[in-house]
Amino acid sequence: MKVCVLFSGGKDSSLSAIILKNLGYNVELVTVNFGVVNSYKYAKETSNILNMPHKVLCLKDTIILQKCKDIILKDGFPSNGIQYLHREVLNIVSKEYDIIADGIRRDDRVPKLTHGEIQSFEMKNNVEYISPLMGFGHKTIRKLINQHFIISEKESEDLLKSDYETEIRELIRLDRKNPLDYFPTHIQSRVIGLK
Repeated sequence: MKVCVLFSGGKDSSLSAIILKNLGYNVELVTVNFGVVNSYKYAKETSNILNMPHKVLCLKDTIILQKCKDIILKDGFPSNGIQYLHREVLNIVSKEYDIIADGIRRDDRVPKLTHGEIQSFEMKNNVEYISPLMGFGHKTIRKLINQHFIISEKESEDLLKSDYETEIRELIRLDRKNPLDYFPTHIQSRVIGLK
């Protein structure tokens, strides 16, 4: 069974990919890129480390990303914009894959679908949606990551990754605004090796 794992090159999507591969799925790592920044190259580096096939889904139509940015600028914080973007990406990816997975964790707030949203998404698009990390708490995930990966962790402004945030931040900069006015400082990670 082929599964698309939405892939940023970070620890969570990497851990999801390994779990699914160990369960017997044929994993394809998929990084969505809107063409604002070629940030997909970081996910490509990590996919090579994981020795898993990687595909970049280039969405050159940036209307979705623009709307996400507008939501963030209006709200003054990123949650609703990123939630909107994640839902739109899932709908786009569902046209190409029957099984879609991600690295969303139990303790995540955004992006995250409710149980009802997951059921609706699966029925509407006739797909399966898997979040392998949904049942794990922070301590368990940290332990699993430390068992499997060598990671680089830095402030989000200092560590480029292949996630939505990288391109959103750049779009905000292109509007001559400071992303730090909208995104709280937080630590990002990228897998740089296997243990």
